[in-house]
Amino acid sequence: MNATESFLRRDTGSHATSPLVQLRDVHLSFGANAVLNGIDVDVRRGEAVTIIGPSGSGKSTILRCITGLLQPQRGQIRVGDTAVESLRGEDEFIALRKRVGFVFQQYNLFPHLTVLENLVLAPTRVIGRQRADAEREAQALLARVRLSEKASAYPGELSGGQQQRVAIARALAMQPELILFDEVTSALDPETVGEVLTVIRELVEDGMTCVLVTHEMRFAAEISDQIYFTEAGRIVEHGPPAQIFGKPQHERTRAFLRRALGAIPRLPAEFDAAFTPAPSLLPADGVSAP
Repeated sequence: MNATESFLRRDTGSHATSPLVQLRDVHLSFGANAVLNGIDVDVRRGEAVTIIGPSGSGKSTILRCITGLLQPQRGQIRVGDTAVESLRGEDEFIALRKRVGFVFQQYNLFPHLTVLENLVLAPTRVIGRQRADAEREAQALLARVRLSEKASAYPGELSGGQQQRVAIARALAMQPELILFDEVTSALDPETVGEVLTVIRELVEDGMTCVLVTHEMRFAAEISDQIYFTEAGRIVEHGPPAQIFGKPQHERTRAFLRRALGAIPRLPAEFDAAFTPAPSLLPADGVSAP
């Protein structure tokens, strides 16, 4: 499937199923600092939802609320039939995190364990999978992220892009219903960004439910079913990529995209048949991304 086919397939309308993830009127503050101010988000099974916005706008905080790493002072969060905001005991949080994979900006691999051991540890200890089965599945996942030859290597022997692909494989080893990606390319050398995005793109094309926080605008336009633009802890605007990039409704969205697209003179040529970014979003010379 080429990029145009992928974009057109993912922009033909929302999935008919009820949301796997729902956030309703979510508020979270740290002391006097209000980080989230009434967040509403829906993610349906099989969708890729991308959250964009300036630094400090609450994007990563939304992901941490979905997985229970942060608990809001007000609002409702549902993952399937689980009310995340009501979870209290450690066993309840562990049950949720078996269903929700999280890939962080920093790889968080265990440096003293081999790549294979990093993938096998949680399935065997947390969900009781047989060692032989866990190893077989780990080898298959390493093949999927194109790292079969690195099974016996240690994280310190890998490049940043390779470590991030191992982190993705480790999240998949728990067989989650949903994976959250938090700026997974921001710490990488530009030459290794593409190899990580390729793995995520393939997961999306295979129907994995994903929520991503990213500054990669081209990638967001290509793979997303819905895009949410955040500002100061609020959802300013959301919709399919053709709307957000082609006909944004809010001036703040237009201003952000003018800056964000400054480092990307135009969206990939494959998208020309699908939509053309609004003229007001085309960057002026010398404008850089935030």
